[in-house]
Formats: sequence, structure tokens, C-alpha cells
Amino acid sequence: MTSVTALPSHPRRSHPRRPPAASRQSSFRLHALVLVGLLAASSAPTPLYALYQAAWHFSALTLTVVFSAYALALLVALLTAGTLSDHLGRRPVLAGALLAESAAMAVFATAQGVPALIAARILQGLATGVATSAAGAALLDFEAPDRPGRATAANGIAPVAGMAAGVLVATALGQYAPAPTRTVYLLLLLLFTAQAAAVLRTPETAGLSPGARRSLRPTITVAPASRPAMALVAPGIAAAWALGGFYSSLGPSLARLIAPDTAHATGGLVFFTLTAAAGLTGHAARALPARTANLAGTALLTAGALLTLSGPYLHSLPALFAGTALAGAGFGAVTQGALRLLLPPAAPGERAGTLAAYYVLSYLAMSVPAVLAGLLTNLYGLQTAVSLYAATVVLLTLAGLTRAVRRPRTA
Repeated sequence: MTSVTALPSHPRRSHPRRPPAASRQSSFRLHALVLVGLLAASSAPTPLYALYQAAWHFSALTLTVVFSAYALALLVALLTAGTLSDHLGRRPVLAGALLAESAAMAVFATAQGVPALIAARILQGLATGVATSAAGAALLDFEAPDRPGRATAANGIAPVAGMAAGVLVATALGQYAPAPTRTVYLLLLLLFTAQAAAVLRTPETAGLSPGARRSLRPTITVAPASRPAMALVAPGIAAAWALGGFYSSLGPSLARLIAPDTAHATGGLVFFTLTAAAGLTGHAARALPARTANLAGTALLTAGALLTLSGPYLHSLPALFAGTALAGAGFGAVTQGALRLLLPPAAPGERAGTLAAYYVLSYLAMSVPAVLAGLLTNLYGLQTAVSLYAATVVLLTLAGLTRAVRRPRTA
């Protein structure tokens, strides 16, 4: 990391004692559940977008703007506060971010129009950006010495598992709950409040170190030892999260294009298929070498994007779901392989920054193409937008495959 001048308020880093094994294990589980909850909340609006559109009559472009407000706010948080927990400690940073997440859920639950929805997404993105880097770094801190690699695996699996759970629960509540656009957010508000209280009772693993104020300057910090791996995996990460952004924002619209009479829940199940396949594959990919998982995942992304492209032309929901499942498997393998290449070389003080840089790339790839897809949908129709989007993802995956094959194995 870049060296900084010490601030007088914290002349030296404090070194907390290593927590006992039982406390370390329970804290590890708590922080994994925090990541699951955060990403569940991020995907919860996806199956509800059709209800919002029916009530407030907004376009596909507006829909992608609502979605991307979250991702872009998250990017801002990662760029400014992604390493804050390295300086102030994991516990206060994460607890504060979880309380901010609770406030975002309250705004969602009381939203009466698009401006409130965008405001809720922005607040959610800021809170999630701070929380994910702190919780992800805490997982590495609490990793048991006799189980190396467990934290890296959790950082890859917990987010997609959370997205799958969030979209499934929101789909069910949207179908059966009496107040579908409120119930899920009230439940999440209670969850985050409880998690914030629980986090405050965990041992501190980072302590205090100088440079907290200077760390708020927008920057991307990748550990020097992790930079060759970042260059290797960047195209695959970009392709995976770009597909994730498309499915999260326009997946329900694509399902209705293919089958206009399909139930609203089908749109939510498209994104659930993506994230469930990603979670299962990410778990299975732990047994593979990291480079192999990344390479296989990139190839699966290519197949998934091509099959998804055929859905609108064949008017086939099975083709859409098959392509989504393949893309989800690729997503899970790529992220699992990428994190296992990126995080182990980083020193403890560089973990939050390196993880934040991974998320910056991920959410940039997730948000910007989704907004462009919304614009293309308004101008040329959803079918053309899908074709151009799939072509872009395929080009990224081919670039990733080429780089993975040609780059020396020592990278």
C-alpha cells in the first residue's frame, strides 16, 4: 500500500490480541452472514421492479438508472472508505455501515415514487460498499490457521448465496405478502440492526493505525503481490459482473419479452437461477486450482452468454434459463478463482484495499453496461440490446481466455 504520513491522533497502530478459537469461529460465521445479508438486500428489489413499474409507469432506462444508482454509490464508498477499517478497526466501521443499511431499508419501505427509490439505492450502495470491504477483510482476520483458504472461499460464495436468497425471498413475498414492496425491507431492517449489535460484541482484529483521514481520498489500492493476478483475472471478472448487472436489472423484462404472459415471479427466478448456480459452482470450484477455476468459469460465461442471446430469437424460456444457469456457473467459478489468486498474496494490512479494488472493478462492470443496455433498449428495443450486450460479454470472455492461456503460470 502507499505509505502515508502519521496523523497525531493515532501515533502508532494498536495490536489487538488474537481471539481464542471458539470466539474466532463464531465471529467468522457472523461476518459471513453479514455478507449474505448485505447482498440479499442488494438483490431484493429485482423481482419487485415489475411491481414498481406497474405502479409508477417508468421506462427500462429509468429501471437501469435505479439499479445503477446502487452500484455507482457502492463504487464511491469503495474508492473513499474501502480501506477505512484498516485504520479505525473492523468493528466500528462495520457496525456503523450496518446501521446505515438499516436506514436504507426504511427508505425503501416508505418509498412512494422513483426519486425515493433512487435515494434508497444510493444510501444502500454507500453502506454496502463500506460494509463489504470491512466484513470481507474481517473474514480473513478470523480465518482458522488450520483451515487456510476458508475465508477466501467465503468471500466468493457468501455474496452470490446472499443474492440468491434475497431474490428468492423477495419473489415469494412479492407473490404472497399483503404489502410486497414493504415486508421484505422491514425484515431486512430488523436483520441489519441485530447484526450491528452482534458485530459490536466481536473481538477487534485491526485496531487503530495512522492515515484514516488520508485513506478517504479516492484511490484504488491493490497489494503489489496481487497485481499480476489482477491483470490476469480482470477480463473474466468484468464479464461475469456485467452479466450479473444485466440479469439483475433487465432479466425480468427479458423473461416477459420471451413469454409475455408469464407470471411476474418468473423474472425473479431468472436472477435466482444465475445466483444459485454461481453459489453452487463457487462451492464446488474450491477443489480446483485457482487458475483452472478461473479459466473454466470464463469458458462457461461464453457459452452462457451465447445461449442467453438465443432466447429472444427462439422465444424459448428453457433456452433463457439454460443460458442463465451456464452463465451463473461461470460467474461462480470466475469469482472463486479470482479471489483465490488475489487475496492470499496480500499482507494483512493490504487485505481490505485489495478486496475493495476487486469490488470496484466488479461493480463498475455491473453498473455502466446496465445503464447502456437500458439506453439501447429505449432506442432499439430489448432484443437488440440483448444481442449487443451478449456480444460485449463474449468479447470480454475471449480476452480473458486468451490472457489466461498466454500468461506465464508464475503470474
